[in-house]
Amino acid sequence: MVRRIDVTGAGGVRLAAWEYADPPKLREAEGSSGGVLLLHGLMGRASHWAETARWLSERHRAVALDQRGHGRSEKPPEGPFSRDAYVDDAEAALDQLGLAPAVLIGHSMGALTAWQLAARRPDLVRGLIICDMRASALGAASQREWADWFKSWPVPFATLADVRKWFGEDDPWVERPNPARGEFFAEVMTEGPDGWRPVFDRAQMLKSRETWVHDAHWEELIQVRCPSLVVRGLDGELGRAESQEMVRVLPRGEYAEVADAGHLVHYDQPEAWRAAIEPFLDGVLTG
Repeated sequence: MVRRIDVTGAGGVRLAAWEYADPPKLREAEGSSGGVLLLHGLMGRASHWAETARWLSERHRAVALDQRGHGRSEKPPEGPFSRDAYVDDAEAALDQLGLAPAVLIGHSMGALTAWQLAARRPDLVRGLIICDMRASALGAASQREWADWFKSWPVPFATLADVRKWFGEDDPWVERPNPARGEFFAEVMTEGPDGWRPVFDRAQMLKSRETWVHDAHWEELIQVRCPSLVVRGLDGELGRAESQEMVRVLPRGEYAEVADAGHLVHYDQPEAWRAAIEPFLDGVLTG
């Protein structure tokens, strides 16, 4: 069963949260202390966590959030799409969902939101999993490259098969065929009169990423006091040296890596992803 729970984020922005559980498991989980909040990355949506959330829900309460500008959540024309707005939304979700003290699992942008919230409100976060997100600033050139990449998208796509093929094979950013990447992007498309387009506004996505393009976030990482696991795909965007430095500066940091995985670790290798994070989760949630 999947149920939608409406959440009110910062500034009254309407957010959609999704709980994945069969009714008996859901009732059992609701009696437990705390739970897990899953935060997707830029351009993602809560449903990208469906497989992870389902196995988590066998033992814990797990909720995935569509962040502002994404999925079924509101996409305010004027934003804001600042770091504070995203972190405030996650804090509001923990409160309204009754999940705290929670384990936060974040991918990419969602991981940054998670560790910023853990630094700001340690009372709300009992554990943290950071999946393939850098703490260093990416630089202005990265933003220009993304703007050009967005312009290259051949939207509207005629069919979802075209979406899968372009993002999985034809996109110039794809080094070798990657069906998982095609599926990832197919899930963030919606059908209109002229074909398939992304559910998000690409200008809003550029605005959202400005704060880690131009700013580093090591200081907040150092302030995280809960047990933390840094996970990287061996072919992802987070390099080995930086990931190990992140583990070093985290007061209670641990490290895991997933072979044959790129940036979309949980999508590329779902079984290896589970094997990498489950022991850590068991220790934090049941220890």
